[in-house]
Amino acid sequence: MNRDGTAHEGHQWMVYLSTFVAVCGSYEFGCCAGFSSPTQDAITDDLRKHKEFEVALQKLRGEDADVSHEAAEIQDYIATLDQLPKAKMLDLFQRRYSRSVIIGVGLMVCQQFGGINGVCFYVSSIFEQAGFSSSIGTITYAILQVVVTGIGAAIMDKAGRKPLILISASGLVLGCVLTAISFFLKVNGWALGAVAALAVTGILVYIGSFSIGMGAVPWVVMSEIFPINIKGQAGSLATLVNWFGAWLCSYTFNFLMSWSSYGTFILYAAINGLAIVFVVFVVPETKGKTLEQIQAAINK
Repeated sequence: MNRDGTAHEGHQWMVYLSTFVAVCGSYEFGCCAGFSSPTQDAITDDLRKHKEFEVALQKLRGEDADVSHEAAEIQDYIATLDQLPKAKMLDLFQRRYSRSVIIGVGLMVCQQFGGINGVCFYVSSIFEQAGFSSSIGTITYAILQVVVTGIGAAIMDKAGRKPLILISASGLVLGCVLTAISFFLKVNGWALGAVAALAVTGILVYIGSFSIGMGAVPWVVMSEIFPINIKGQAGSLATLVNWFGAWLCSYTFNFLMSWSSYGTFILYAAINGLAIVFVVFVVPETKGKTLEQIQAAINK
């Protein structure tokens, strides 16, 4: 990046990397073409083995748990599923599946378009521009990401999916705002002594917030909200959107920074703010709920 806060030219490698991400994402397009999930078929076959199924369910819920009622519900659901025609890609757009698809795809949009891949790929340049050691900053960034991701995984079932995403998105907004303020001060030559501290704090708050919730929780929610008969197709569509968002964010970040360094992070802050609204009003809490309960909450 140049000293005025804009990104310099010469990042052609990012074009190649972005293209590579797009090519990897094209794999998901093949999945979306209507192929069934071998894993899902295997799970369905195993569920038909009633005795083994109850043993597995008992281990999952605990030795003292009464699983008879839940087992009966699942068996009824599987019996109903067997009577349905094999799901195709176009079936995802039926009204009965629309809310589940909107939630799954919407979470992937929120995850990727909030700027995570742009920040990840250019974090060393951001630290350099802020006047902070890129090596120390990048190492701190990586350590924080690993530690906070572990904490998020450990508390996910206790805190719940929705609260974690909301806390995460709020932190992403704060991190973006702090980083935007640092670049604004840098461009205008104001309070230059505070630029480095604000930028480093903003980036670390950003990655810590992403790692605690927005990084992993959308994938967990996606695995829980789709009915079994469309899980393969719906999951593939959501993953395709995720890969496309990763490519678009990484590809456009340098152009956005050339346009306006602080404006880029204000844009990301706005997107993460919209993600909060989306989660509050659209995304249900799935912690500790069966698929039937989740579907009832979604379609009520």
